[in-house]
Amino acid sequence: MINLRVVDIYHEDKVTSFQKAAEAGIWGVIHKATTGTSGKDDKYSSRRKAATDAGLLWGAYHWGTKADVAAQVHNFLECANPDQSTLVALDFERSGENTMTLDQAREFLKLIEQKLGRKAVIYSGELIKVGLGDNKDHFLGAHRLWLAHYNAHPKVHKSWEKYWLWQYADRTSGLAPNTVPGIPGDAEGNLDCNAYDGTREQLKAAWAS
Repeated sequence: MINLRVVDIYHEDKVTSFQKAAEAGIWGVIHKATTGTSGKDDKYSSRRKAATDAGLLWGAYHWGTKADVAAQVHNFLECANPDQSTLVALDFERSGENTMTLDQAREFLKLIEQKLGRKAVIYSGELIKVGLGDNKDHFLGAHRLWLAHYNAHPKVHKSWEKYWLWQYADRTSGLAPNTVPGIPGDAEGNLDCNAYDGTREQLKAAWAS
């Protein structure tokens, strides 16, 4: 059974009630904060209080690009304004010719740790597997993996023993359950859904660690 506990959303996802989502068994929300050096999600700040007031864990993710990494980190931290209970994550996925490189991903993660004193989560799937090939990357492997994999047999790169979160449904494919009361998703009714294989207490303890 898939344990749907976390959703990740952005400005085009409709939210009607975080409270209903919490009552339905959702424990955390990871919201897009930024893209590249200047993109900012205009729903991030207003949804933060509503989500935390409903008792949900709150996280912020940055969509990495090929732009200057230090400027991306500045944009992300300025917009996300993470406190000690905010999960921070790097979204490392394809973006055409603007796709972030592996070296840039490493630099982003290093700068986040320097500035916050803790490691970010890295979200990725096919891109990081292809990029690393047969090489075991100890630096990346020291960061929790939020795996994007849309069939019933999720596989991680050898740099990790297991994923931390598993995104098993996205806007075009994936498994069920893929609906959440109070968070209808985008215009087509699609929603990014994530499984967590642990207790609520375990998720809360590890969330922003």
